[in-house]
Amino acid sequence: MRRRPFDLRKPVRRRWLTIVWLWLATACVGVLLIIAVLCRDKLPRSAPLLIPQKSDLPSISKGLNNTDEMLSPYSFTRQMVDQMSLAKALVIISNDSNNAQFAKELSAQIQRSQTLLSSISTKGATVTTEECEAAIRDMAFLLNQAKQLHYDSATMIMKMKGQVHSFEEEMKSQDEKSTKYGQIAAEELPKGLYCLGIKLTMEWFGHPNLQIKLSGRKHSSEKLRDNSLYHYCLFSDNILAASVVVNSTTMNSKDPDKVVFHLVTDEANYTPMKTWFYMNSFRGATIEVQMVQDFRWLNASYVPVLRKLQNSEAHNHYFSGSSNNGTPIKFRNPKYLSMLNHLRFYIPEVYPALEKVVFLEDDVVVQKDLSELFSMNLNGNVMGAVDTCTETYHRFHRYLNYSHPMIRSYFDPDACGWAFGMNVFDLREWRKKNVTGIYHYWQERNADHTLWKFGTLPPGLLSFYGLVENLDPEWHVLGLGCTNVDLSLIKDGAVLHYNGNMKPWLKIGMEEYKGFWQKYVDYSHPLLQQCFVH
Repeated sequence: MRRRPFDLRKPVRRRWLTIVWLWLATACVGVLLIIAVLCRDKLPRSAPLLIPQKSDLPSISKGLNNTDEMLSPYSFTRQMVDQMSLAKALVIISNDSNNAQFAKELSAQIQRSQTLLSSISTKGATVTTEECEAAIRDMAFLLNQAKQLHYDSATMIMKMKGQVHSFEEEMKSQDEKSTKYGQIAAEELPKGLYCLGIKLTMEWFGHPNLQIKLSGRKHSSEKLRDNSLYHYCLFSDNILAASVVVNSTTMNSKDPDKVVFHLVTDEANYTPMKTWFYMNSFRGATIEVQMVQDFRWLNASYVPVLRKLQNSEAHNHYFSGSSNNGTPIKFRNPKYLSMLNHLRFYIPEVYPALEKVVFLEDDVVVQKDLSELFSMNLNGNVMGAVDTCTETYHRFHRYLNYSHPMIRSYFDPDACGWAFGMNVFDLREWRKKNVTGIYHYWQERNADHTLWKFGTLPPGLLSFYGLVENLDPEWHVLGLGCTNVDLSLIKDGAVLHYNGNMKPWLKIGMEEYKGFWQKYVDYSHPLLQQCFVH
């Protein structure tokens, strides 16, 4: 049987059929794509500024200023606030670029946006699409215009850096002026104090009988040396301030008759100071007034700081230059040149018979009985003081030059500082440990002012290093002459210290704290009535 020949036409028919089906499928896909494109063109286009659709408005309007609304990327509030922040920066840049007209337009649009947001916030008004779209689009137009003016990010950053630098320089200048004027005001002798000194001097020389009477009231040396009594030392040239310290101490003392005050002043104030304290009674307290010039042993051959004070080069160093290149303004205070300020390092020699004393500065007020300090155990230390470690700038590195190898080798930069102003001294331990000799050692090493600049606290920190017993902070409350102090601390404080320039007897004193000091001034005294208007 003959085999049927191979039919070549059948495969050709199948191939054409496949091609037809492919064309039909392609046509269908094309039709679907055309329909999709046409439908897309009929749909509303999305706004480039992310303005929400009307279907979203009710939920946004109800909570325009809440957190969810602010976090929403479609938030009217968020967009307007962001635009205003950028626009405010551009206003500054426009003004710097002498484009006042554009800055004015930006400011006006910022004002309109702020008014809209304020109205919504305060009146609870419903947000309308038209109002918000208009505000956002108008601002967007101005921001786009700013871009065309080349107010780009790099330009803005450079301009803002310039503005920040300018503001910092201005602030630095103003701070320096404020410090300078405050220092001048603090150094000036108030008219009332000057008047009081004159009146007291006239009383002394105008009444010979008073001199005889006062000389007869000199206290026996036994009471001034009796270590069973409470001995306080005070070095001051301010009569009224010294009077407040004595008056507040005796008024709050349980045994004022056991109180002994040892006052030292300078030659100019010796007569009026002596007259004042002999004319007035302080609840039976014993008061001794001495003159620093009478201490013959206190001479330049023995006292290093006195050699500095008498050195013309030291005076030039002290008063030369500005606060930028020379000595800072706060250190150019006459008190740093007064031996009364440095006498605290010679207390054992001023009072050789005493064993324990409480040192008080003349800008303190005593609110409680201090007799407990005299029986307090200092655990072999020389001094009891309140530390000032509550802030980092009250540590050693704040006062001393730690780039100097001697300071860096011997002292911990993070050691706690402490405050002069109310300190209890064990003079027996002082003499045993030769603290005055240590003080002399560091003063000699600081002849070139490289260890510290000026003042008594830096050498005090060095001299009493490792010899200080910490007292409860309530014994000594600081800051009433320079900063805000918690009223609860003031209420519980035994001694209030007006450290700083704003002393309570000055006009620049802090009014909220003056009352604690003035309550111990008897303005009904005839001499005070003549000199002070209260």
